[in-house]
Amino acid sequence: MIPLRNDILSCLEEYKEEFFSIWEKQTLISEEDSFNDFIFLNGETLYDLIQKSLSSPIEELDILLEPYAQQVIGARNFGNLNMGEFVYNVNIGKTIICKELLHSYSKIDDLQPFIDKIYYVFDKFLYYSVTHYSNIKDQIIEEKNEYITSTHHERLTLLGQMTSSFVHEFRNPLTSIHGFVQLLRSENPQLPYMDIIANELEQLKFSISQFLMLSKKEIVELEMTTFSLNDLIEEVLSFLYPRILEVNVDIQKNYLHELSILGFKDAIRQVLINIIFNAVDVLKDIEHPVMQIELDTTSDSVILDIANNGPRIPEGLLDNIFEPFVSTKEAGTGLGLYVSKNTIEKHGGTLTCQSNDDWTVFTIILPL
Repeated sequence: MIPLRNDILSCLEEYKEEFFSIWEKQTLISEEDSFNDFIFLNGETLYDLIQKSLSSPIEELDILLEPYAQQVIGARNFGNLNMGEFVYNVNIGKTIICKELLHSYSKIDDLQPFIDKIYYVFDKFLYYSVTHYSNIKDQIIEEKNEYITSTHHERLTLLGQMTSSFVHEFRNPLTSIHGFVQLLRSENPQLPYMDIIANELEQLKFSISQFLMLSKKEIVELEMTTFSLNDLIEEVLSFLYPRILEVNVDIQKNYLHELSILGFKDAIRQVLINIIFNAVDVLKDIEHPVMQIELDTTSDSVILDIANNGPRIPEGLLDNIFEPFVSTKEAGTGLGLYVSKNTIEKHGGTLTCQSNDDWTVFTIILPL
């Protein structure tokens, strides 16, 4: 086959200029891309590799093809590169060369080994090109994700610093106002609206606590204590009773056990207030609002379900409901559930949410 190989090499050499002319006319080129650069700057190298393939072993071709493909892809403008067009145009080149050889030689059986070699060069070049392209794309995406994550964490850190500074300054006059309201209530019990003012101040104090917990600067208690979860739930319901009464929520309780847990009581109280208050808030437009609170246990865990028959949380929102700044309420900060989940996880537990057309259920699981 040596004479035939030499004959084919001569044919390819003579056909080279015509090949590039035909190839350029049949390529697909986007306006923002320039495949001409590939044809004239890199195409000759690929054509030389095709000629070389006719007398070289596969292993030697692989050593040459991989760095060449990486060089071609690395030199392209990734913002404008259309990989679909790239693959199509390379395959068009393969078709043009093989058609010319099949047209020039009638003995296809003798020609087949050389056609196979040419196919191998084109196919392996595409394989290395697409692989390198995918690796670079994955690296770019990973770097962007790392940047987004880093920026997000920086924003949260900055938010924590800002809110911690602001809230500490804000809490001092608020404490004074709260004290004077209590004094006015004791000295003038007949004074109207004092209960409403006091309740609103309490709500504001708890909102401030959310920001302090988010800033991670505030230590709620010096050490964990053991406390009754049943009593804490009743305490929170009593605290929120004016709002519960206003919405006319039917509270259905099912405490299957009397349970105590070890933890930061104030932090767990804040979690319960966040979840129950949110539930009451979404029930304000329901004809027969119901909230079910069930407390159960396993061999090593406490399970607290807080369910309401309010509107279903959309699936897309449900997936991100514990993320910061995500809220179902127009005026919500989106921090309450984020803080609550972090608090429960710091206690070694989990906080999850399920929602359908009948019920929305928040489930807290804590170590017993």
